[in-house]
Amino acid sequence: MKQVEESIEVDVPVSVAYAQWTRFEEFPMFMDGVQRIDRRAAGLTHWVVRVAGATREFDARVTEQIPDERVAWTTVAGDLHQAGVVTFHRLDSTRTKVMLQLDHDPHGLVETVGDLLGFADRQAIDDLRAFKAFIESRGATVPAPRAAEADGGIGGGTDVA
Repeated sequence: MKQVEESIEVDVPVSVAYAQWTRFEEFPMFMDGVQRIDRRAAGLTHWVVRVAGATREFDARVTEQIPDERVAWTTVAGDLHQAGVVTFHRLDSTRTKVMLQLDHDPHGLVETVGDLLGFADRQAIDDLRAFKAFIESRGATVPAPRAAEADGGIGGGTDVA
């Protein structure tokens, strides 16, 4: 399993960064390769992505979600196998550090070679940079995060988007 760790500082309050990150359906607006994300059930999403020129689909379950702090997930079915967490760290009232940790298994020769060449790391930082540009262009206009009550939640004191 390969691990990617990247971070970026964004010029928005932590609540705004977190709220945007929980709007999974909007990931294609700033994540290269993400074609579509559909909500299937409380805490369960279906992803359609392009990886190494191939379309891949998978389901991911949010395993932990703490408002303004973290969102963790793992794949539960499909073509890709990964688990990750994004944490949000308040730097001051208008700046946030967003940290991504992702464990993934490359699929096939092309992805394995790409991984050895550092493509996954570059893709992660490119996606974080695009997130920064996207969120900063929107400022404080990001909608509220998804509430556990609206989607049914996963229990255990978490707030599942």
